Amino acid sequence: MALVNVRRDVSDPFYRYKMERIQTKIEGKGNGIKTVVVNLSSVAQSLARPGSYLIKYFGFELGAQTNIDPPDDRWIINGAHESSKLQELLDGFISKFVLCKKCKNPETDVHIKDGHITLDCKACGQRTDVDLRLKLSGFILKNVPKKTKKDKAERKAARKAKQNGGKENGKDSGGDDNSDQPSPNGNGNGEFEYASDDDAITRKIKTEAQNLELKEIADREVDWAVDMSEEAVKARQQQLPGEFKAKLVLEDEDEDAEGGGNTVYDTLGTWIQEEAEKKGGINNVDDIEIYVKAKELGIEAKHRTVLVLVQTLFDETITSQIGKRAGMLKQIVSSERHEKALLGGTERLISQLGKEHYDKIVKILQLYYHHDLVSEEVVTKWGTKASKKYVDLSTSKKIRKAAEPFLTWLAEASEEEDSDDEDDE
Repeated sequence: MALVNVRRDVSDPFYRYKMERIQTKIEGKGNGIKTVVVNLSSVAQSLARPGSYLIKYFGFELGAQTNIDPPDDRWIINGAHESSKLQELLDGFISKFVLCKKCKNPETDVHIKDGHITLDCKACGQRTDVDLRLKLSGFILKNVPKKTKKDKAERKAARKAKQNGGKENGKDSGGDDNSDQPSPNGNGNGEFEYASDDDAITRKIKTEAQNLELKEIADREVDWAVDMSEEAVKARQQQLPGEFKAKLVLEDEDEDAEGGGNTVYDTLGTWIQEEAEKKGGINNVDDIEIYVKAKELGIEAKHRTVLVLVQTLFDETITSQIGKRAGMLKQIVSSERHEKALLGGTERLISQLGKEHYDKIVKILQLYYHHDLVSEEVVTKWGTKASKKYVDLSTSKKIRKAAEPFLTWLAEASEEEDSDDEDDE
C-alpha cells in the first residue's frame, strides 16, 4: 500500500515519518449509504493517536455520524466521502493534534490534565497546548482513556524485564575497554581541579535575597506574600496575560506526569527570558533576583524549578556558566529528586543544542559533582539506565554513552577510596 509523508507539505522522499494513504470503501445506497475507512487503524497507529480521535474528527468536519469503537475494526462515516477529501481533512487533524507547534515534528505524546490537552514533543522537548475551542478537544477531554490495574501491572513488568535485560547487557559489555577511556580532567593525576569555592556567593544570596525580597514586597501594589498556598498561586496565575505563559517543558505535580503552558514554573521561565532580553543576555541576569522571583512564586524549594533554571540560564556555553550559577543552584538543589531534575533538564538542554554538544556532558558532570550539585549515587544511577522521561530514548542513550569517561572515573575513584579505607583498618 502506498505510503505518504505525515507532513504532506514536505516533499523530501527520505522524510522519516510515513503513513498509509487513506483508503475508503463506499457501501449501501440512498439514505443508508456509508463510507468505511479501511485502514484507519493503521493510519492512527502511525500518528500515535487512538482511532476514535481520527474518526470523530472526520465526523465533526463533515457533519456526519461516526462509530468510535467498532469491535470489527470497521470505522464508518455516514454518507459518501472520497478518500482524497478525507486525506485533506487528515492534514488538518495532524496540524492541530499531532505536530509540535515549535519544530513541526509529529513525534508527540498527548497529555490530559486539569481540563487541558498538551502535546509533549520528544524531538525538541517543547510542550504546547491544544486549542480547547476545537470540537474534537471537547471529545478528547470527555473520553480520557482509563488506566486499569492490568495496564499498570503490565507496564511495571515490562519495565522490570527491560531493566534486568539492561543489567545483563551491562555485565556482558564490561571489560578492559574502560582502561582506555580518556581522563575527563586532563591533569594526569586522576583528580579534578577547579579555581575557587562558591561559599561567598551562597552567603551573599542568603543575605541579599532577604533584603531585596522585603523591598520588592513593600514596593508592589499587589501583595503576593499574603497567601502563597497552592490554590492562591494557581488563581493568580490564571489572571496573568497570555504573553506570560511560557512554552518550556516542565514536570507536573505527579512524579511521572508533565504539564506546561500556564503554571508558576512557566511564569518564572518567561520572566528569566524577558530579563535576559532587557539586560542583553542571560549571563547578565542576577542570581539573587532569580532566587527572589522563585521565592515570590513560592517555588524556590521545588524540584521542578531546577528544570526551569537549567533550560533558561544555560546555553551552548554551559560549561563556563555552571560555576557562576552554582551558589544559587545549591540553595535549590536539596534532595535526590532535585538532583534528578538537574540531570534531566541538562539532558533536555543538550538534546536541544544538538549532537555536536553531546561530548560536553563529561565537563558538565565534573562541574556538577565538584560544586556538590549531584551526588555520586545519583549520577551513577543516572548513567546506568537511559530514560525517555526528558528526551527520546535514543538521545538519552547517546548522552549517557558520551558521559562514560566521567562515570568510569567516578567508579574507579570510589574503588580506590574503598581500598584505602580497608588498608587503614
